[in-house]
Amino acid sequence: MAINALHELPAAPEQKALPPGPPAPVPPKKRRRIWILGLILALLAVLAYIYWPKPKPAAASAQGGAGGRGGAATPVVVAKATTGNIGVYVTGLGAVTPLATVNVQSRVDGQLMSVHFKEGDLVQKGDLLIEIDPRPYEAALLQYQGQLAKDQATLEGARIDLDRYATLVKQEAIAEQTLADQRAIVATDAGIVKSDQGLVDAAKTNVAYTRIASPITGVVGLRLVDPGNIVQATNSNAMLVITQIQPISVIFTVSEDQLPPILQKVRAGQKLTVDAWDRELKNKLASGTLATLDNQIDQTTGTLKLRAVFSNDNRGLFPNQFVNARLLVQEKTGVTLIPSAPIQRNTLSTYVYLVKPDSTVATQTVMVGTTEGDQSEVTSGLEPGAVVVLSGVDKLQDGSKVVARQTAATGQTAAIGQPAAQTPAQAPVQSPKSQ
Repeated sequence: MAINALHELPAAPEQKALPPGPPAPVPPKKRRRIWILGLILALLAVLAYIYWPKPKPAAASAQGGAGGRGGAATPVVVAKATTGNIGVYVTGLGAVTPLATVNVQSRVDGQLMSVHFKEGDLVQKGDLLIEIDPRPYEAALLQYQGQLAKDQATLEGARIDLDRYATLVKQEAIAEQTLADQRAIVATDAGIVKSDQGLVDAAKTNVAYTRIASPITGVVGLRLVDPGNIVQATNSNAMLVITQIQPISVIFTVSEDQLPPILQKVRAGQKLTVDAWDRELKNKLASGTLATLDNQIDQTTGTLKLRAVFSNDNRGLFPNQFVNARLLVQEKTGVTLIPSAPIQRNTLSTYVYLVKPDSTVATQTVMVGTTEGDQSEVTSGLEPGAVVVLSGVDKLQDGSKVVARQTAATGQTAAIGQPAAQTPAQAPVQSPKSQ
């Protein structure tokens, strides 16, 4: 009954929404403040537009990327083509080889008494190096000299008897046979004396062998035997090694394909210059001349051995040292030279970016001849004095406008289209590196 009563209750009347009324009016004082604030903001905007720093043209040019046709100028590094000399070199691997090396050994047996050198000394030919005990050999020499004197006296007596017998035979006081026998005795004694003289000379030689002198002028190596030891003539081990280093040679190899111009120069009697460089071709060690060529080509490698001789006054070359030998075959004079860096290559041609007087660039096809280090010979396509782009070519195309920020040689600002003074770095310089 209670539930039914609840269902029978009347529903509450719905409330209708009232329409919105007009907005509340803004007070005049607040409206004035809004206008003043707007005017202040507008004034600040005008001042910011007038006085705010704007990007400079140079910065805008740098941010503009590559300088295309009619765009901002691209900063580049330039170099001038010059007239100079360049060498044609043949480079071969080689090793420093002494002209003479002596292993000093004893020719007599005995005790090593004294050493008259220091390891690493430069000794002259004939300098005393080692002394071996000479007393046994001096005693033998004295003995042989005594025997020689005795036999010489016997020979002298036999000759006197021979003269006496010859007189008696003339007087027919003795038989002819006696004279003949005496002649045989004289001949025998003469042979004995000659044998004794040989023994004396051999003993003198042995005495001389106890004093070992340097057979060549060179540098002494490490001492291999110390004083007090017994040395023997039959021992194959050397007591010291002497190596000639002034002059010294370098033996190097060249390909058989490179031989024709070398043979032509050698047969004409010309002296070819050879420079010795270190392993990395960074430091020049010495300069010499080509001495001779081997008499046959190695079939396994297709190379020929050449020997160059160096005075080696500063001892820059050391025996068995590995070197790069650079043989100057030809010296080209009065040719057009540019650095190797500006030269660009594609599948069709070799070219450079040539800077015109109006500060624009154009691709110029060139023919490259000899390349020596960082210098290249241009046989056609460029004249001395032409300005080419050295650095910054990756941003260029035909007609691009450029500005030379610096030259390749001096690092100073250069005006394109105006002649610049040649610097030592722009002049042709022979570089150790080969192509």
